Amino acid sequence: MRSIWNGAISFGLVSIPIKLVNATESHSISFRQIHKADGGRIRYKKVCELDGEEVATPEIGKAYEDADGSMIPITDDDLAALPLPTAKTIEIVAFVPADSIDPLQMETAYYLSAAGVPAAKPYTLLREALKRSQKVAVAKFALRGRERLGMLRVVEDVIAMHGLLWPDEIRAPEGVAPETDVTVREAELDLADALMDTLGSVDLDSLHDDYRVAVEEMIAAKAEGAPAPALEPAAGGGGKVLDLMAALENSVRAAKEGRAEGDEVAEVTRLPAKKTAKRAATKKTAAAPAAKKTASKSASKTVAKSAARSTTKTAAKTASKSAAKTASKTASKTASKTASKTASKTASGGRKRASA
Repeated sequence: MRSIWNGAISFGLVSIPIKLVNATESHSISFRQIHKADGGRIRYKKVCELDGEEVATPEIGKAYEDADGSMIPITDDDLAALPLPTAKTIEIVAFVPADSIDPLQMETAYYLSAAGVPAAKPYTLLREALKRSQKVAVAKFALRGRERLGMLRVVEDVIAMHGLLWPDEIRAPEGVAPETDVTVREAELDLADALMDTLGSVDLDSLHDDYRVAVEEMIAAKAEGAPAPALEPAAGGGGKVLDLMAALENSVRAAKEGRAEGDEVAEVTRLPAKKTAKRAATKKTAAAPAAKKTASKSASKTVAKSAARSTTKTAAKTASKSAAKTASKTASKTASKTASKTASKTASGGRKRASA
């Protein structure tokens, strides 16, 4: 990696020659300005206001604009003559706990590389001292025309430095917090804690810039003359939250469902009232189908019994009527035959007596 600054770390009486290297890089996609009518590139020219002539970069210097608008020229020699001990030195002024640095102060990150073999021993000494103390070093250094504040810490086997804003460059958060008095209930805090536990931690290396990927795909498609890929619109996050508890519960549920299978998911701790209500609702819900089944079975049994009784009664009545009719016919036939035989015998006897 190319160094952007060469100097030394001043650690008491120890001087460590180092090189300053950018620790970060930007992957943002840059665009050019063009003329919409013909696609021509739009460029900016540096023009002198007095004569209207374009000025080349070597002919451009620095100046400070005074309150009345007048320009006070400042040369590189003027800046080099300043008695600034941090012009080529990162001067460590203190060692403090890491949590004493407000993250609001942090700016650009750099790697400090030992410049040459002789610098390896003092460099390693400072690195190991920082590791063992579990502290960070606060330092002053000069870069790009101004003195800055920095924080040195160990990243793997390298000393890294974060540029820090001066304390007076941090704005007070006046008028930012809600002006109205808001009361947060314990139930809402419990659900918020449950949501935080459910979401859990994340491997930062797995996160990527979805917007940049989408822009790159769109540019590639347009370069090939193809239509831009259709993307699903992002879910709207605006609007008022009418029921905060419901929103938190839905968030916990969605977070649980969205976790990959096999991941550890924190259990959601519900409030007792919520538990009771939920269990009661569950019991009612579970009891309803059972009650329906019982009622159905009871109704089926009743209908079956009624049908059986009705069938038995009907069969009995039918059998009784049939038996009565049969008996009546049999008796009638028997009586008729008996009467006929008797009459026949009587008539025969009468004829025999008359003959005699």
